[in-house]
Amino acid sequence: MKAMVLAAGEGRRLRPITDKLPKPMVPLGGRPLLEYTVQWLRRYEVRDLVINLHYYPDVVRQHFGDGSAYDVSITYSYEPELLGTAGAIAAVAPLFEEERFLIVYGDNLSTCDLSRLIAFHGQKGGVATLAVHFREDVSQSGMVVLDEEDRVLSFREKPDPSEVTSHWANGGLIVAEPALLQYIPKTGFSDLSRDTLPACLADGQALYGYRMVENLWWADSLEDYRRLERLMASGEIVL
Repeated sequence: MKAMVLAAGEGRRLRPITDKLPKPMVPLGGRPLLEYTVQWLRRYEVRDLVINLHYYPDVVRQHFGDGSAYDVSITYSYEPELLGTAGAIAAVAPLFEEERFLIVYGDNLSTCDLSRLIAFHGQKGGVATLAVHFREDVSQSGMVVLDEEDRVLSFREKPDPSEVTSHWANGGLIVAEPALLQYIPKTGFSDLSRDTLPACLADGQALYGYRMVENLWWADSLEDYRRLERLMASGEIVL
């Protein structure tokens, strides 16, 4: 199985740490966040990775090279202008037209059991399955509303507190069928949560949410990052 790893973010809310580093390359425990993700994918035999780049792209290239040091193969997709989470996939769409694939946000850390997630997706049979995690405050996340059968009813990106109807948030990990590609414009900027996935729902396509019982950590702000450092130092993050 191939994976599209999204790693083009600047991480403006993490400055000055990200003054010369793309967000996924922020260090944690002496290693960049993205390295944990690459090794996690490898543990589940996901070895064919496509990584999109934009901000300080050579930092990623120089660290990972062709991926052989991590027992994976890496193809890079450089974006002179940011294309968004969906546009990044469109730029390399031919690589994903033949079989089921993963979409992974490269600035998160997770212990998600990919085998369980992929099996869940296969059982449900939708065009895509999102790993969703419970988050008390979804105002800075992509809120996902699910029915009792785990089918996605709607999305709301960074909802106002008055609009919160679910505490399940997009975990930045998606199993997708090639059919998802038809809902992404071939050129230009587009976003998975704001454009592609709502377009699937509007067309009657089935999307599902895998309610994570595993851990998920993120570093969206300096406060989040300092929290991760404390958790790593105390041994509470085990990857």
